[in-house]
Formats: sequence, C-alpha cells, structure tokens
Amino acid sequence: MSRESADREDPLRAAIGDDPHGRALGIELLELVPGRCRAALRVDDRHLNFQGNAHGGVVFSLADYAFAGACNAAGEPAVALSVSIQFLVAVPPGTRLVADARVTRQGRRAGFYQVTVSAGDGTLVATCQAVAHRPGQTLQS
Repeated sequence: MSRESADREDPLRAAIGDDPHGRALGIELLELVPGRCRAALRVDDRHLNFQGNAHGGVVFSLADYAFAGACNAAGEPAVALSVSIQFLVAVPPGTRLVADARVTRQGRRAGFYQVTVSAGDGTLVATCQAVAHRPGQTLQS
C-alpha cells in the first residue's frame, strides 16, 4: 500500500504527516504507530545557524515532531508538558537526520518518552526526554 493510500485510510496519520511546521521544515513522516514515531529531515541552507551547522531549533523541531506523533498516534490527544534535549554533535549541511520517539511508560494521563535524533551514518546527534499529558478527549477525524 502506498503512503498516499495509507493516508487516505488513516486521517490521523495524514494530519500528523501534514503538520504545518513540519511541512515548512521539510520533515518526512517515516513511521507512525501507537507509542512510536520516526521522522526524517535533510539539513539544507534554510536550516543552518550562523556557524554553518544545523540550528538547534531545527534539531529540536524534528525531535518534537516525532514526540508529538508518538504520543498522539493512538488517537487520544496529548500535549507536551516538558521536553529536555541534549545536543551531542554539530550537524553539517546535507546530513539526513532521523528522529525516533518511543513511549517508555504510559500512565492514565501522563506519558514518558525517549527521543533520539541520529545522522544517516548512525551518529547520535541529540537525545530528548519528554512528558506528555492526555487531557482525556478523543481526536476528531
């Protein structure tokens, strides 16, 4: 099944895949299942800081996109309570980054997530710890 036909069958996947901020950055949704999301971005000139490397805000946005996907993929809305990021290496232009967000513990209202951002060669670029809150409503499709 193609991604386009899968999106037609899954409105939540289509909505997350078409996130306006993610679309503006060029983020690609790779995988979305309850409790897990993988997304990618190729660093280009619009993503650079004044030193010529990927801006930390771009790396964070990719991690946050994957976190949002992972915590909303079950169809129950969730919002971020906190996100902590550790940047490990500078990222040069042209690098393909992949963020992988996974639930580590899901309570009734709070979910705890681990997010990694890696370069295409496997180099770990950033790690995040995130907490999501579920207010208790269901998402409209």
